[in-house]
Amino acid sequence: MSKETDIFEIRFHARAGQGAKSAAQFVAEAALEEGKYIQAFPFYGPEREGAPMQAFVRISEKPIRLHSEVISPEAVIIIDAGLIKVEDVTSGLCKDCFIIINTKETPEKIKEELDFDGQVYTVDASTIAKKHLKKDIPNTVLVGALLKARPELVDIEKVKTQVRKKFMKKYGPEMTEANIKAIDDGYNQVQS
Repeated sequence: MSKETDIFEIRFHARAGQGAKSAAQFVAEAALEEGKYIQAFPFYGPEREGAPMQAFVRISEKPIRLHSEVISPEAVIIIDAGLIKVEDVTSGLCKDCFIIINTKETPEKIKEELDFDGQVYTVDASTIAKKHLKKDIPNTVLVGALLKARPELVDIEKVKTQVRKKFMKKYGPEMTEANIKAIDDGYNQVQS
């Protein structure tokens, strides 16, 4: 958490259609359930499926007066590892900050590739998503990894409640519970 603002900021890097906006909302809305102040919003460049996009989350114990993109996050979540070659995903990160990335690579390999001194977590979120969801939408897997990296951020059960609220009507019980399993596997399989 930023000492100046007491706000924990997260920046997601993804491609449109990979669920970054939903992942940001799950985390933020769970924090809201805990009585925290929140913001969660996406930023799209050219708005089309597959285009690079970002989503942002702010969580605080105090009211949030900022209304801008997150430029100095404590955490960066990279849903599409291919973006590390086309975007500066480490922009604004300090050495006490961390990255979580969807990849089969080791944290050491990613640290070297990004030339980043902070903490790196890796999880093969795409494989987990395909196992549970039958398609490569790894957003909920990465939410699970985030909650393992920073369990004090928000209670995992509150996030699962948000997933159930959003997905039950839209996708039904089978797909909802598949996403819950994806969260659990992300939590259990993240490497640091």
